[in-house]
Amino acid sequence: MSYYLGLSILSNNDDNRQTENHKKLLSAEARHILSQLAERPFAGDDLPKDEQGRPFSPDGNFDFNISHSGTLAAVSLIKGKNKRTGCDVELVRPRNWAKEIVEEYFSASERDYILCGDQFNETKFYEIWTLKECYLKLRGRTISEISSVPSFIRGGDFSFEGEFVFYLYELGNMEERYILATAIKGTEEIQPEIRWFSPVTLPCRSIAKIN
Repeated sequence: MSYYLGLSILSNNDDNRQTENHKKLLSAEARHILSQLAERPFAGDDLPKDEQGRPFSPDGNFDFNISHSGTLAAVSLIKGKNKRTGCDVELVRPRNWAKEIVEEYFSASERDYILCGDQFNETKFYEIWTLKECYLKLRGRTISEISSVPSFIRGGDFSFEGEFVFYLYELGNMEERYILATAIKGTEEIQPEIRWFSPVTLPCRSIAKIN
């Protein structure tokens, strides 16, 4: 079994990263990463989807998941029959709705982990947010079901009950920083092999393995 995390960062010269052109570039870069990891070309919408709208491998020989944020594209891919993976990456930046999300959808232990008394810890928020998004994408669910995601914190530390293994990373520096989560279904603890597909790379630090 082979488990990969493919990463690529685009040139940081677009002042407006919310433009459709920028999003198209990120999507194209993610397909390029997928093509390299899967060793077969993927172009445009050449990806079948299941009943939940989740893309999957046509021959069933691997599973993959795609995410991008800011200037970073990420693809998790696991080779083998009946395998499952998910990933989510988020650019760390202030969001007005973050505290409301924590109060309404996160568990009490997750809220305590993020709030650290009266101080809202932005990095810890993105750690939990990416883990929850990763779980939803792995299961083929949508963000509207976030309240159903089990807690990732127990006794103040990362913990998760279920048939999944999660890996959490921090990438970049203080100028541009990302939190990334990837996971596979099953109890086998195989850490992803990280591969960069861009000339520019970012420092990558492992935060936690969670199972």
